[in-house]
Order: sequence, then structure tokens, then C-alpha cells
Amino acid sequence: MELPIYQVDAFASRAFAGNPAAVCPLERWLPDELLQNIGIENNLSETAFFVREGDAYHLRWFTPAREVDLCGHATLASAHVLFHELGHEGDVVRFQSRSGPLSVGRDGERLVLDFPARPGEVHEAPQEIVSALGATPVEFLRAPYWLAIFEDEAAVRALEPDFRALKGLGNLIASAPGSDVDFVSRFFAPESGVDEDPVTGSAHCTSGPYWAERLGKTTLKARQISQRSGEVECEVRGERVLIGGHATLYMRGTIYV
Repeated sequence: MELPIYQVDAFASRAFAGNPAAVCPLERWLPDELLQNIGIENNLSETAFFVREGDAYHLRWFTPAREVDLCGHATLASAHVLFHELGHEGDVVRFQSRSGPLSVGRDGERLVLDFPARPGEVHEAPQEIVSALGATPVEFLRAPYWLAIFEDEAAVRALEPDFRALKGLGNLIASAPGSDVDFVSRFFAPESGVDEDPVTGSAHCTSGPYWAERLGKTTLKARQISQRSGEVECEVRGERVLIGGHATLYMRGTIYV
């Protein structure tokens, strides 16, 4: 069996930046074991698979370790493939997912994700997480991803987590005010098979609402300050967060399985 595959650098306007995602359009769903094995073989933070269902697409995401409930950069990458490689007509792609309906629209050269907001609640920082991070946040919130707030960008850049200790404690966003953007972040997800994710769209479903409330503004510019780095624009609209960025095709290919 031959399957098409694309690799797209999401939240980047050039190759070798942002977060690389694999995208595999399917005519029908294949066994989960095969999908997971493709995710393992690709060895990227996410591989996205989608199947057309009426006027929308059923979208799923696999890390090298497991299927996940929500992924921003691989959704952005999937929309890029549909718009630019597969001839999707119109300015909006609609997806169905484990996190409900999602959409991606065109905004000039950008693509904009419409995702559910996932605001956090203030929570005492577990000592195990503080020890694994090697630093104490000034504020800590519980959400689907932990959110650890630090005093400044330098403190986030300086983090050197013990990923073995962090595994099993939950995925975690480290964030702070930015020097030339509204906020910066890093994202650690060793229990999902990804020690540090380069640019994480879904993390902004939590960090976006936090910084919108703290800064008193609904439109924000953000940067994920991983080694690859990536630019993200957020607009908080009540129970939804619009997450905008660019995407760049890196590779077209064929899988033989």
C-alpha cells in the first residue's frame, strides 16, 4: 500500500523554523496500530491523518508515543496541505476531532486556527514539578496542560528541565512576559514522547486567555522560544481562541506499508 505524506513547518514562513508536522491524507481509516507505527517512524512531535467526511474532514494526531486530543501545529499543517496541495476550495477548512469541531481559515498569507479556549485555574505548584523544572514559578495554574508563569523571558530561556523526572507529571507550559512580544513560552511534553515541542498551537488555548486577562487585551503576539522558535498570534474570543501563523511546505513523499 502506498500513502501520500507531506511535511510542513508550521508557525514559520521559511523552512527549518517553527514546528515540523507530517500530514497523511487518507481515503479511509486504517488500523490504529498502523497509524501509530507511522507516527513512530516519522519521529516528529505530531503526524496528522485526515479522512474526508461530507464537507469536513475527520482529523487525528499521533505523537511517537500516543494519539492526542488536540494539536495546533499539525492542524495548521493539514490545512496548508489541503489549501495548497490538494485544491481545497474556499477560505475555510472544517475539521472534526476528539476536541470537537475545529476550523482553519485564510487571512492573507496566514492561516488562523479556531480552537477551544482552555483557561487555567490557580493551583499550588507541585513540588515534583518545581524540582523537575529546577526553578520556582511566580504563579502556577492547572489546565489540560500545566501553566507555570515566570518573572521574565530570561527565566524561561534558562530552564533546563529534568525530563525523566517530568515524565508522568503532565505536559507543561512555561511562560513569561516577552521582551518584544506580549508573551513567550516553552512547552515540555515528555510523557507524550516529546521532551520539548518546538511550537505548540494548543498550548496557546491556555496561555492566550491567561495573558489576555493579565494584560487587559484580547489580541496578542507570542513567541515560542524553543531552539527552532516560532511566531504565534492569538485573539481570545470568549470560549474560543484564534491562533494565527504561517506554514511552509518542506517535503512531499510516499509511504510504502
